[in-house]
Amino acid sequence: MRPSIGRRDRCWDIGGIVLALAVSALVVAELPESMSGPRIALVVTLSLASAASLWWRRRWPVAIALVIAVPMLVTDAVGGAGLVGLYTVASRRSWRMAITVAAVHLIVSAFWLKVFESGQSFYATLILSVALSSIPIAWGMVVKARREVIDSLRDRADKAEAAALERADRVRGQERERIAREMHDALAHRISMVSLHAGALEVRADADRAEIEAIAGTIRASAHGALDDLREILGVLRSDEDSPPMRPGSSVADIPGLIDEIRAAGVRVEFEDTLSSDRRVPATSSRNVFRVVQEGLTNARKHAAGSDVSVRMWIEGGDARVSVTNALGTRASDVPGSHSGLIGLTERLTLSGGRLEHGVRAGAESTVYVLDAWLPWPA
Repeated sequence: MRPSIGRRDRCWDIGGIVLALAVSALVVAELPESMSGPRIALVVTLSLASAASLWWRRRWPVAIALVIAVPMLVTDAVGGAGLVGLYTVASRRSWRMAITVAAVHLIVSAFWLKVFESGQSFYATLILSVALSSIPIAWGMVVKARREVIDSLRDRADKAEAAALERADRVRGQERERIAREMHDALAHRISMVSLHAGALEVRADADRAEIEAIAGTIRASAHGALDDLREILGVLRSDEDSPPMRPGSSVADIPGLIDEIRAAGVRVEFEDTLSSDRRVPATSSRNVFRVVQEGLTNARKHAAGSDVSVRMWIEGGDARVSVTNALGTRASDVPGSHSGLIGLTERLTLSGGRLEHGVRAGAESTVYVLDAWLPWPA
């Protein structure tokens, strides 16, 4: 598919035709009066035809330049059209092609000078022809180089814009994944607590008033905690300065409270913590430890309801080790799982330089499910 020719290009084409006709008019005006009428008519016809052919010079630059060289064998009135043709070839084709076409024009000009010019003016006129031909060729090469630079810059700008859009899409995708991970980590525990206690109210229809009030209070506290966590996460999406400040993220210091909450729900939890409490720990590392424990307890309640859970935290080889173990339960909770918590937790720890392992293992007395995490911990 050929590129379209714009109005500006057509204006330049008309300008080239006018230049060719002006040169032809000057040459015809200088023709001797003794020249016959048919010969003058031939010169005028060839001049008009050569000038008109320039209208198609952009589409077939080499062909048009070579066609113009033919009438140059009998008249120099088409010299203006020849110069425009050389400029077009130099600005549209390689420099080798431009030199080749220019050589053809010079050979034709030398033939015309040898036939129609005599004496020492032959060499002077030939040198003048070489000088005149070099001007449009040099100009055309400069225009071609400038066009290539502009095209290169435009191509680089297009690629940079496409790369920026791709990078923006990737960043948005990563941000969506981060928000989804935070939503799961923060809300899955709270909502599962609400579901667990609500299920207890259904099963224990004979519970006394005090037990029902205690369970309802736990449900209310879990629901309020879920709303607070949701408000904290959605605060990240707010861009106005009047947004309320977010609550501090969960940390190692919040793990005992999390254990007490689980125990209040009727889950037997064995908790052992030998991490140094007086050590200044980065907020990210402390929050990651909390998320590991929270995910392990949430999964134990969902998939092994009624099983005992063991939570251990200690220092090993400069890393913080967190292990959450539970026996494989005979029944699973009716709380639906998203099957993405461990994937998000693995990604979270990997990004922070840690690692996560999980799976079913054979214990001393029974088969257990183990969630093991290794996290960087400052000395």
